[in-house]
Amino acid sequence: MGRYILRRLLLSIPVLFIASILIFGAVRVMPGDICQIVLQIPVPAEEQCNNLRHELKLDKPAVSQYFHWIGGVLTGDFGTSFFSKRPVGGEIQQHMSTTIELAVLSIFFAFASGVPIGVYSALKQDKLADVVLRGLSIGWLSMPSFWVGTMLITFPAKWWGYSPPVGYTHFWNDPLKNLEQLYLPAISLGLALSAILARFTRSAMLEVLRQDYVRTARAKGLRERVVVSEHALKNAMLQVIVHLGLQVAFFLGGTVVLEYLFALPGLGTLLYNSVITKDFPLIQGLVLVFAAIIVITNLAIDLSYAWLDPRVKYT
Repeated sequence: MGRYILRRLLLSIPVLFIASILIFGAVRVMPGDICQIVLQIPVPAEEQCNNLRHELKLDKPAVSQYFHWIGGVLTGDFGTSFFSKRPVGGEIQQHMSTTIELAVLSIFFAFASGVPIGVYSALKQDKLADVVLRGLSIGWLSMPSFWVGTMLITFPAKWWGYSPPVGYTHFWNDPLKNLEQLYLPAISLGLALSAILARFTRSAMLEVLRQDYVRTARAKGLRERVVVSEHALKNAMLQVIVHLGLQVAFFLGGTVVLEYLFALPGLGTLLYNSVITKDFPLIQGLVLVFAAIIVITNLAIDLSYAWLDPRVKYT
């Protein structure tokens, strides 16, 4: 196991290296003049622009800029924000808890709703309940998260005069207010994933329920609840967990829109604002952190195979 983890971590290095090159290059081709944005002057003087580019080290060759940046990243220095003049690492750390909590709540909602629906739908295959639940899943899947979020803000405000509290309160300071601020964006983000999990759970359960060991368990006289939960569901969850890992990028993309929509000070809002202001160091640091999260999550998904299926061995 240890050798496998070490090998996967070593393989992640070239992946992140290539990602860092793509991030650095994409930021440099963004439209707009950084001089006008930072100085907030429509037509700045050439001397002012030259002084600014020298101060921000943008007058050096692109290759030199890249190695200066990636060298700092390797030592934990992501650079300094153009606008706040604060270390990028500190900015990311300050906003990360909001995004992590939103992602955890969204995944919890998706699992709590999607997996039971998928299991029940598989047990009632081709019956009315199965048809209705599959139709609901398709409907949920077709609704973008930002549209769901907009509807959850608009209709409660119009019908009942209710709007969720704006901003973000740490869970340990006020748990109830924290959950009130996050439950609507969590539902918005998790609804589409719950539909995906429901469909994958149904498909996996139908495949597992036809296996010989499930028929054997039923022949032994085990109760249906035990057969489903202990024998079928645990094996079916392997495919569901694998697909969940593939949805991490979707989650990160969804947080960018929903955090801005619900005024949550998370990494998504920070990334949106940094793109608007062309804050190169902040964009590079945030996207690189997102890439690292995806790589680490995929590693965690791979390691979960052995827990879900004892036949899987890491050598």
